[in-house]
Amino acid sequence: DNHQRMIELRAEKVERIALDIPAQEFSGPDTGDLLVLSWGGTYGACVTAAEHCREAGLSVAHAHLRHLNPFPANLGELLGNYRHVLIPELNAGQLGMMIRAKYLLAPHALNKMKGKPFAVSEIVDKINEILK
Repeated sequence: DNHQRMIELRAEKVERIALDIPAQEFSGPDTGDLLVLSWGGTYGACVTAAEHCREAGLSVAHAHLRHLNPFPANLGELLGNYRHVLIPELNAGQLGMMIRAKYLLAPHALNKMKGKPFAVSEIVDKINEILK
């Protein structure tokens, strides 16, 4: 019983850290058709792709995560403001699995595991595919 109580207490402490993490920032419309959610080395291609899409008249926002455990306290609300969420990852989609599990949301995945970064056009193409 004590072991279970201690595990639950540790989990609660980790979740409370979210109160000290800055609110998740984003660029683009407050609500809309699509949010590109990035983390790590995908930042440059993702922010540029979102900007190109907005210039083309699409309702696309971008948020770059810096905290993954726990997530920022406002992330769930932010994700809910968009019809679609796209997570480009240079791996098998671990962040997508975490978002799906935590927020019961099915994000669109763009996974690449070829040892090369995303080209902006790859992300723009995926955004256009989703929004058609």
